[in-house]
Amino acid sequence: MTRPARHPRTLPAFLLLSLLLLIGWGMNSCAGRPQKNTVYPAGYPVGYVERGYASWYGPGFHGNKTASGEVYDSHQLTAAHRTLPFGSVAQVRSLTNGHRVTVRINDRGPFAKGRIIDLSLTAAQALAMTGPGTDQVELQVVEYQGHPGALGYLRVQVASFAEQANAQALARKLTGKYSDVRIVTAELASGRRYRVQVGQFTSEQQAEELAVRLASQFDVEPLVIRDD
Repeated sequence: MTRPARHPRTLPAFLLLSLLLLIGWGMNSCAGRPQKNTVYPAGYPVGYVERGYASWYGPGFHGNKTASGEVYDSHQLTAAHRTLPFGSVAQVRSLTNGHRVTVRINDRGPFAKGRIIDLSLTAAQALAMTGPGTDQVELQVVEYQGHPGALGYLRVQVASFAEQANAQALARKLTGKYSDVRIVTAELASGRRYRVQVGQFTSEQQAEELAVRLASQFDVEPLVIRDD
């Protein structure tokens, strides 16, 4: 007796379409996640680590506009960094007590030698450092929430003055020896400051080399900052 030939079963059209849509959604979701070794933007890979001192800024700046254009909210987990791209998400670990906090970079600073990050009030409270004011920390970039694109130039801030005349005097000494000398006015809670800056770099190494030369030629403590 000959058995009738079996034909392979086919999925109903609506089930097949649903399956294809589900697979496509899953692939797009994976593609949208930041990969651990992805450099985004160039020069600052996820996993970038830096050690130094953290400080914090709070009541006097609450409600002011940050360098990114956002309004500073001392109750949010945000921070200022001199060069990391806006939207960088970093985990900050206290080397004193081991406490950790994750913050998003949305401002520029701190403008003090030896400090690498300025935390919001709430972030500083998470590290139990509001009392001492500073703490030795390690920061590690864990994610980016910004958009890839051109970054602002790096500049060397030579010095910052409360008196405009002092800033102008230093700028005159620098003009002719260095390119792109300028004075930037900053309105701070403590008053107006006149920041003397030079150079225009895309390489952090080149900017740091200029900072070292300026420190040896003048009685200053230059800082490398991103101009954006």
